[in-house]
Amino acid sequence: MNVNYNLYLVTDERTPIGELLSIVEEAVQGGVTIVQLREKDTDGLAFYKKAIHLKALLKSYQVPLIINDRVDIALAVGADGIHVGQNDMPLSALKRIVPRSMIIGVSAQTVEQAQLAEKNGADYIGIGSAFSTKTKQDAIVLPKKTLKAVRDSVNIPAVAIGGITLENVQQLKEINFSGIAVVSAIMKAKNPKEAAKKFINR
Repeated sequence: MNVNYNLYLVTDERTPIGELLSIVEEAVQGGVTIVQLREKDTDGLAFYKKAIHLKALLKSYQVPLIINDRVDIALAVGADGIHVGQNDMPLSALKRIVPRSMIIGVSAQTVEQAQLAEKNGADYIGIGSAFSTKTKQDAIVLPKKTLKAVRDSVNIPAVAIGGITLENVQQLKEINFSGIAVVSAIMKAKNPKEAAKKFINR
C-alpha cells in the first residue's frame, strides 16, 4: 500500500462514536490522509465497535485506518495498520502475527529507538512529543535538534506528533518530516474540515 502520511489524524477517545465518525469524515474531506484510532482506556467491545464503523467509513474514502496498540482489534476489523509504543509488544513478535500487508508504526524518542524500529521492519515512525500536549500528560517534549536528529537517523517515513497546532506547525518546517500527526487541533476544532484544510496548506 502506498501510504500518504502528510496529515495523520489521531483520535481522542473521549469522543462518542457518532461524534467521532462525523468529525473524522469532515477531517478526511478536508484532507486528512491517514487515521489512527487511539483508545487507551476503552474496553474491548466499545473499541471494536468504534473500529468497525471507522473502518467502513474510511474505506469509502480510501484512507488507511491504523489501530493504536491493540493487535486483536486491528486483526478483528481488518485494519490497514497498527501503531505501537516503546512499552508495547516488540516489533519482532508483532510481525509474526499480523499480515505482511499491514502497516506497522512505532513511536520513537531517540535515535537508537528510531534506528532499531527501522532495522526491525517498521514502515514508519512517530517522533515526539514535538510540543507540550494535554492529550498525553506524561509526554516528554523533545528539543528541535533532537527531533531533527531522530528524523535524520532513518530512511523510512517519519511523522511528528505531540501538541501540534496551526500556530506552531511552522516551527517544524525545517525538519524533513513525512507528515504531522494532529489530535486536538482537528478533533476539537469547531470546523474539522476547515482545520484539516489549513494544515494541508501549511
